Formats: sequence, C-alpha cells, structure tokens
Amino acid sequence: MKAVIFTQYGPPEVLQLKEVKKPAPGDNEVLISVYATPVSFGDTLVRNFKAITPKKFHMPFLFWLIGKMYFGFSKPRITILGSEFAGEIESVGRNVVRFRKGDQVFGYCGSRMGAYAEYLCMPANGVITQKPANMTWEEAAAVPYGAIMALNAVRKVSLKPGQKVLVNGASGGIGPAIVQLARYHGAKVTGVCSTQRMEFVKSMGADHVIDYTREDFTKDGETYDYIFDILGKVSFSQCKHSLNANGCLLLISFKMKQLSQMLWTSMTGNKKVVCVMSTETSEDLEFIKELIEEGKIKSITDKCFPLEQASWAHAYAESGRKTGSVVITVQQ
Repeated sequence: MKAVIFTQYGPPEVLQLKEVKKPAPGDNEVLISVYATPVSFGDTLVRNFKAITPKKFHMPFLFWLIGKMYFGFSKPRITILGSEFAGEIESVGRNVVRFRKGDQVFGYCGSRMGAYAEYLCMPANGVITQKPANMTWEEAAAVPYGAIMALNAVRKVSLKPGQKVLVNGASGGIGPAIVQLARYHGAKVTGVCSTQRMEFVKSMGADHVIDYTREDFTKDGETYDYIFDILGKVSFSQCKHSLNANGCLLLISFKMKQLSQMLWTSMTGNKKVVCVMSTETSEDLEFIKELIEEGKIKSITDKCFPLEQASWAHAYAESGRKTGSVVITVQQ
C-alpha cells in the first residue's frame, strides 16, 4: 500500500510517499480503507519533534520527556503520521461484532498514528464509530480530536444558558468545537482569533469576535463566566480581572506553574484555574456524531491535498493562511 512516511525530523519536505506493507487486522481489530485524514497540530509537532525543546513544548517537562521517549529523540520511532481519519471498514477480525465490512466510520487513533496511509488497523473497541451521515469524508476526518478535547473541557464546568464564555484561540482545531458546544448549552460566546479568521469563527456560531492583533480582551473591561485558553497564551494574572466573581480560566495547554495555580485557587478565592486533562472514548465520539447529525456541530474544510502532496499540505497548514481544516485525501 501507499503511505507517507518520514525517517528524520524536519520541515514538510521530510514527508515522502512510499510503498509499505499493508497491515492485517488482529482478532479484535478492524482494517480501515482510509479516505481522508487532516493535518493536525499534533502531526506538525511530531514531524519536527527534534526541534521542540521543553520550553517550546506546550505541556509540562514530564509530558515532553514521555513524548521524546515514545516518538524518538534523534529520529522518528513512529514513521507514519495521522491521528484522525474517516474511511470504510475493509475487513474485521474474527472476534469483532461491533463493525462489519463496508461500514463507514471515523475516529481517532491517538499517538499510535498511522492514518497517512491507504489502510489502517484499529482496535474495534477504540475511538471509532459510524461516520455522520451529513458530513463528507473530509469534514468528518477533521472532527474527532478537537471535538473530544472540547467536550472534555466544557464538561469541567456547568454551562448554563445566558452565561458568558470567551474562547481564546477560537479558530484552531479545538477552539471552534468549544465555540459550538458552548452555543449548544445556550452560552453567549466571544471568540478571539486573527483578522483573517474572524468570519470563520463567526460561522462557527460566535456571538462576538475579537481580533487579537487589534484588541486585547484582558483590557477592554468585559467580563466572562468562563475563559477557555487553547494554547496557553494568557496567564491567570492577565485575565483574572476579565472573570466574573466565581469565574474560571480553563487551560487546554499548561505548564507546572498553571498546575500550581489550579491547586492554589482551588483552596483560596472565588476565581479558579482549571488545567484540562482529556481522555478519549468511543462514547464521546458517538455523542459528537449525534450532535453533528442534529446540526449542532459542523466542520469547515479550507483545502484538500492528495496523499502524494502531504508535504504541501503541511506547508500550507503551517503558513498561517488556513481558515478551517487542511485535509489529505488518501483514497477516492
């Protein structure tokens, strides 16, 4: 089968199309013919992991060290990227009853990766479920990780209709899903993004959009019940005056300092810091699928690239020009 592999860390050009052995499913696995897979933040991070120092990494040092040990210090141990996918079940292991040949599915394979290939094996009890009927392959492929992370974050609080929510980083992989889930709960949502992505964030359902290149939300006098910060761009000291009494800053990316703040604010004061840790389950993905089919969640694809142009897809995803998902189409 054809797959995009990389045997050294570096820029997009390290991605090369090669012929590799087609996998065979185990007794409790399914073999998926992959139709589409997005270029995620995780894909670009792992591709150039050698250049990622603990300071540049978006999580505590221990997570960086575990990542280095798993993915490889000087050269990649995982050579096929792609943690999200949409495709069709090609065959199933003899113990599998949950799926059958021909099922259209989408899912998340996590740090195992492997979706930049024509075929992918997944545990039948993994984070995989039937593809939403009202989405294309490309739209569905871009959903799982961001939506599940967003769902985990929103579940950390008890959102009520009319509450005010701000999403700092509303145009990436996780932010748009938080915007939509907050709207689903009846919240009034403000999204923060760059100038060129303002219309995209509005299309996700944000009631108000702030261009961070022109306005600092921490200084405009507005207050919110919850602030979701996706990439650790603001500190608690910066935005605590933007929180209402009993408000909460939820951090999707954080360091040890923020973990300490979470512990401290849990014992003192009314305003809290919460560092969001996520677990991925097929039940969460099934719930996301239901919301998609109800019209509560959508995804927007910016550009699609064929498998042989995976390096171009990465270059475009990192260019800062994308508004929506960048997707690799694997099989037509």
